[in-house]
Amino acid sequence: MDKNEIKAIIAKRVAKELKDGDVVNLGIGIPTMVPSYLPEGVSLTLHAELGCVGAGPRPEEGKEDYYVVDAGGAPSSCMPGGSFVNSATSFCIIRGGHVDATVLGCLECDQEGNLANWIIPGKRMPGMGGAMDLVVGARKVIVAMEHTAKGNPKILEKCTLPLTAAKCVNLIITEMGVMEVRPEGITVTELHPEVTREQIQEATGCKLLFADEVKTMEV
Repeated sequence: MDKNEIKAIIAKRVAKELKDGDVVNLGIGIPTMVPSYLPEGVSLTLHAELGCVGAGPRPEEGKEDYYVVDAGGAPSSCMPGGSFVNSATSFCIIRGGHVDATVLGCLECDQEGNLANWIIPGKRMPGMGGAMDLVVGARKVIVAMEHTAKGNPKILEKCTLPLTAAKCVNLIITEMGVMEVRPEGITVTELHPEVTREQIQEATGCKLLFADEVKTMEV
């Protein structure tokens, strides 16, 4: 699979986790692709911590307003009925528990649901941004990421990078499968049809558990 195919598989599966009427915050990268794969009849209120409630899709080329951007700084839009708010109000929405789900990428996560996604070793640190608030304020935290980075596992026994937050991740979705973070450990509930249990375990840095009924992931 090439990079674009991998990202599409992940975004498509994440979209199935979101329900009609949810307030959802989408992080940088793969999460911004999720609205393109929402099932028919599902309408979300997209919250952007930059200050938009009711964010819309990326505008057509030539119709961008570069004052309206998504989490990654790419052109975005505001849906009818949406609004622009200041940062204090935006973070009150997050901290007040009004966000149903947040979908974000990850550098490392581990079997306890710890998350590290803000420091890339050897790179300039831009700061944590809103991730720290989102992962403790949202009702559900979904990590959407490629399973490995240059062949190295991103799901570990213990994170080695500084944590964004502890024990916050509920669900991990990669191109290889769907995994729930449970008290007993990371449990595979779905597998990509071309991936075996042995292959997903080999690509993971901690022992995986498997649900009694492991479903086939829709791709």
